Amino acid sequence: MTKKVNIFGSLGSDLPAGLVVFLVALPLCLGIALASGAPLFAGIISGVVGGIVVGFLSKSHLSVSGPAAGLTAIVLTAITDLGGFDVFLLAVLIAGILQIALGFLRAGSISNYFPNNVIEGMLAGIGVIIFLKQIPHAFGYDKDYEGDLAFLQPDGKNTFSEIFSVVGNIHLGATIITVVSLAILIGWNKVPFLKNLKLVPAALVAVIVGIIINQSFIASGSSLAVLDDHLVKLPVPTSFDEFKQSFAMPDFTAFTNQKVWIVGITIAVVASIETLLCIEAADRMDKHKRYTDTNVELKAQGIGNMVSALLGGLPMTSVVVRTTANSNAGAETKMSAVFHGVLLIVCAIAIPSVLNMIPLATLAAVLLLVGYKLANPKVIKHFYERGKYQFIPFIATMLAVVFTDLLKGVALGLIISVIFILRGNMKRAYDFRKEQYQDGDVIHIDLAQEVSFLNKAAIKATLSSIPENSKVVINAADTVYIAHDVLDLIKEFKKIRAKEENIKVKLVGFKKAYELENTGEEEKHIYVEHTTK
Repeated sequence: MTKKVNIFGSLGSDLPAGLVVFLVALPLCLGIALASGAPLFAGIISGVVGGIVVGFLSKSHLSVSGPAAGLTAIVLTAITDLGGFDVFLLAVLIAGILQIALGFLRAGSISNYFPNNVIEGMLAGIGVIIFLKQIPHAFGYDKDYEGDLAFLQPDGKNTFSEIFSVVGNIHLGATIITVVSLAILIGWNKVPFLKNLKLVPAALVAVIVGIIINQSFIASGSSLAVLDDHLVKLPVPTSFDEFKQSFAMPDFTAFTNQKVWIVGITIAVVASIETLLCIEAADRMDKHKRYTDTNVELKAQGIGNMVSALLGGLPMTSVVVRTTANSNAGAETKMSAVFHGVLLIVCAIAIPSVLNMIPLATLAAVLLLVGYKLANPKVIKHFYERGKYQFIPFIATMLAVVFTDLLKGVALGLIISVIFILRGNMKRAYDFRKEQYQDGDVIHIDLAQEVSFLNKAAIKATLSSIPENSKVVINAADTVYIAHDVLDLIKEFKKIRAKEENIKVKLVGFKKAYELENTGEEEKHIYVEHTTK
């Protein structure tokens, strides 16, 4: 049982965070649409629907949805094979219906079985990709589109060869803008009198300064001016009729086309898996350790994809890059995701010409920091110190995500984790009873001899159902092995939720190595009045 969150109660944090996500999402929406062979405005539509529609329906507090780089190859091939964008939109509509069905079938529960080290490895891998992919943009070499996360690029190059291509193609003006933007982003909150300006995000300041610097270069006729391909390229409609033509409807006459259904099923499966992975990652980022109902999330994504298809937008998923930017910017509730969607549509209609002045170098600086925070060396060191059973799946996932893609990387990490589990951590099944608890009762949770990450779902559900003002005894006296995932759950429950909801926790039999020191609030006979077994 978790406390209800007032989405209008943290606007001071959510609105600036939404603005940062908007700045990150704008070039990504356009870049993914371009790479998918779809109209550029289709990417904006998907971002708007992902922000407003999915944002309102989702139970996730930090996740942000929009067009995903992981679907680019599928979309590009499907548009060609199906013979038109309007036929492809019908496949997206079918994918949305299937996602809603998956939500009702409770397929979202599989996310509970993703080990934390695999999720963290996925995030670190994406962080490495983001950082490496932004290096060319930071120096004004923009041959690869914004939002590309694939190691092998459409132009035949790869991530590393693209970086080497920067040598000899450095644009000094773009480099100056990147350096200034990084200085602003890093130093903004370190200047004493600026710390109080929470409603003015450093990313917005960096963008404004980047525009001013570049416009001064242009006005002076300097060779340092950043032009054309090095700027945001948002479509600028010249009339209302032209704006209306930016929207499209699915071709319902192709409903009996078998290829349409195959594409719809493919999008539904891939988009759902990527969404579940991102939701699990978003919950890991949440400083309040709130858990998202993944079945509700699948329904929200399904409705979002249906609406996007009916308006002429791309298919969407919950996206790690936007979600990480949202978390780093200090978002508290899903209002930040909704606000980013509102900004996308308002600015795309009202001030597209102004947005087209933004140098990609400035946005590259923002994403460089996002990538660094995801792939922070401290995270790698943390898992290394946890031992080989934690580190090997983590590093394998990270490297596989960098050199293949997100799904293959996670699949490899899961396979390695399962092998380790089968070798030593599943000798005895996990067993404990879940009861309906009454106020005043003492809740006893007795752990079995061996507790693996496969037991995370049951333990998470039990901890989530514990009411406020309760007394809980977690007994590990007979336990010889506890997976780090389960230890993390107990740590986060005791240190965060228990304090926020006045839950008194007593830990029994935990080893010192687990770093689960007791609360110090309990006494020897404090839990003798009522007992729930």
